[in-house]
Amino acid sequence: MWKAVIDADTDLILGATLFGPEAGESITTVQTAMLGQLPYTAVRDMIINHPTMTEGLNILLDTL
Repeated sequence: MWKAVIDADTDLILGATLFGPEAGESITTVQTAMLGQLPYTAVRDMIINHPTMTEGLNILLDTL
């Protein structure tokens, strides 16, 4: 189960909860985006190597 909270005005990622295999690997990508103050669209549109659990971020953020 993966959830993300996005600021509707700025498109910044305010937080995320990732539960499942390799969640630690994936949350680091979210943390980096948050520290860099990147909009969620930057993570949504980035090319993430395959096969990794982190590429699930593309899918999660594409649902917004």
